[in-house]
Amino acid sequence: MKIVVLGGTGLIGSKVVRILQEQKHDVLAASAKTVDLMTGRGLDEALRGAQVVVDLTNSPSFEDAAVLNFFETSAHNLFPAESAAGVKHHVALSIVGADRMTNLGYMRAKVAQEKAIKASGIPYTIVRATQFFEFIGSLADAGTQGGTVRVSNVLMQPIAAEDIAGAVAEIALEAPRNGYINVAGPERRRLDELARELLKAKNDPRQVATDPSLGYFGGQVPENALVPDHGEVLGTLRFADWLAHQTG
Repeated sequence: MKIVVLGGTGLIGSKVVRILQEQKHDVLAASAKTVDLMTGRGLDEALRGAQVVVDLTNSPSFEDAAVLNFFETSAHNLFPAESAAGVKHHVALSIVGADRMTNLGYMRAKVAQEKAIKASGIPYTIVRATQFFEFIGSLADAGTQGGTVRVSNVLMQPIAAEDIAGAVAEIALEAPRNGYINVAGPERRRLDELARELLKAKNDPRQVATDPSLGYFGGQVPENALVPDHGEVLGTLRFADWLAHQTG
């Protein structure tokens, strides 16, 4: 079975490709260099003979208008090409709670992507994932002023990239759900707690200051916006164990 992984060289994509290749599937790892979803360049060739497409692409810019344009234009080019190629299952990675945070531009763009998938006519599964462990450091860095890291205490249920990749690879081999699957980590934690734990593990002298007004990416979100109502798939790796592996 031929599986095309769009965004196949990224954080999640490279892991999905490795897992599927280890299972002896015919996997094409497509990157922006070989397939341009904004123009359609390389799409027809990449999709030829494909039964499954896994879309793990992301906008190069997170500015509100740019990210919305990326997902809408990508859908405009991608789904007719998938239909012409006879693709039987479209798997896309989205975000738990995206539809509960439409005050944030990026989340509005992900909701638009989900709507395009549902309207495409291609059998699909949308994998809604929680935040990655790998992004906690970036959130801390973004909130750094001098020697202080200012972040909110927003509730999360983060997950390791390896667990996300494993779930996506498994789902790609299953029948389309024509719906959503939530994928989350094994424990609920507050962002400020995670940031403190990360800095301590790395012997980073910065101090974390909790500022609830910061919300998530600068916008206020509902208390349970970032955690799943139900977790059909739960990762097994806890944050502390992941940290130990990263810093050991």
